[in-house]
Amino acid sequence: MASAALIPKPVRVVNKPAAFPLDHHTAIFTEMGRDTFTGVGLFLSQEIQKTQNLAIPVNPDSSTDLFRGIYLIQTPGMEQEQYELAISSDSILLRSATAEGAFRGVQTLRQLIPHISNDTLAEYPVWVIPGGTIQDEPTFEYRGGMLDVARHFFDISDVKKYLDIMAYYKMNYLHLHLTDDQGWRIEITSWPKLTEIGGQTEVGGEAGGYYTQEAYKELVAYAGDRYITIVPEVDMPGHTNAASVSYPFLNGNGKTPKPYTGMRVGFSTLDTRKDTVYQFIDDVVREISALTPGPYFHIGGDESHATPKAEYEYFIKRVVPIVRKHGKIPMGWDEVGTVSLDADVVAQYWQQDKANVARAAEQGMKILMSPAKKAYLDMSYDSISKFGLHWAAYIPVDSAYTWSPETYSSEIPRAAILGVEAPLWSETISTIEELEYLAFPRLLGYAELGWTPPAERSWEDYKMRLIRQTPYFKRLDIQFYPSQRVPWMEADSLLPWHNNRTK
Repeated sequence: MASAALIPKPVRVVNKPAAFPLDHHTAIFTEMGRDTFTGVGLFLSQEIQKTQNLAIPVNPDSSTDLFRGIYLIQTPGMEQEQYELAISSDSILLRSATAEGAFRGVQTLRQLIPHISNDTLAEYPVWVIPGGTIQDEPTFEYRGGMLDVARHFFDISDVKKYLDIMAYYKMNYLHLHLTDDQGWRIEITSWPKLTEIGGQTEVGGEAGGYYTQEAYKELVAYAGDRYITIVPEVDMPGHTNAASVSYPFLNGNGKTPKPYTGMRVGFSTLDTRKDTVYQFIDDVVREISALTPGPYFHIGGDESHATPKAEYEYFIKRVVPIVRKHGKIPMGWDEVGTVSLDADVVAQYWQQDKANVARAAEQGMKILMSPAKKAYLDMSYDSISKFGLHWAAYIPVDSAYTWSPETYSSEIPRAAILGVEAPLWSETISTIEELEYLAFPRLLGYAELGWTPPAERSWEDYKMRLIRQTPYFKRLDIQFYPSQRVPWMEADSLLPWHNNRTK
């Protein structure tokens, strides 16, 4: 078990000279009446059915054909996502205090089940799971990714696939950048032109798109079933051209804007002194918050170059109470740290200049770590990468992993760090294949940075576990970038469609 290719690496693993035979004699058992634990058991059964083509019943009636069990046991006194896994020859015991903790343990169990190719699946009546014990819990409470669906729109099926992969690697937040200069992607019933007009464009002049409220609720529920929380972002007062095209009175420069399909930033702003602008914001926050059960609402606040400093501060101080009124914790890019606010605001660190985040930390704000030159998934791997930008840095696979959120900035106390998030901006990508090229395999490294303690993280160890993710990548048809900095398996069948491997 200690040699298993688990990502993220568990806190403590102990081998035992035993193995559990997973086969048609196996069943999953949860405590009766514990509906949420039963839901986790059903999820595990469904995944085994999909990947092993093996039907494992959940809480079946007594039967002589079932004599080995996977037991999901609620155990009080453990932390929210903590779990313990004990695997012997006749049982698998997964203990946790919450269904969320059980779900994280189930991902470890899924990774321990041997991969058998579809070609030979029928010949394998049993899957041998190595014996031992695992004690595990996350380092950070927030381990997230961000998708920019505003510059280019990605439909619900693409986002669901991203959620599936995030869940497999124990990530628990997906931040959706829903609005920008190029497009507005969420239906607001009280302001219908936002999607009728603002949702019809994207970078490059393509057709754009948007999520109806029903589609968004479906996405939120799908994420929730995987114990992932959606964080919606409405970027303001800058990055607001699509909103102002839809409703020109919002515009702060006195001009009637035109649809924008380029990549330039910092030219748009809202009118910070118009009360109807704040009524608009109140309606938008109210409707999205009602659809989103998670604790956070992201107000953006970045690159508002067209908003004078005094007006920016006035705007943020008016918007933060609106977010709180609708029951959410305000979150913003690190520029919000320049405004005098109380500690109940999260600042997302992204800029190479650390002044903003230092001010945020001084005010007692929680900090979400997303430094652009380390954590931005839209940065190219190297100078000949097909997609991405490099204004912050080139970020090869090893560089994405070999940094410590805990010590990256001396201005940020460890106690202030909420967690880690890897943003993926979409200026240069428009399909799920292009998205996967930039996200994978780097997203797995960020999952480990958020979960595994610093003392247990090692690039040399991690890259060998990363190699062994290729069967999973193949099974989900993940079009990952096979960087030559990782000694991937050489079998062509395991490599994706873009085999132009570069350093």
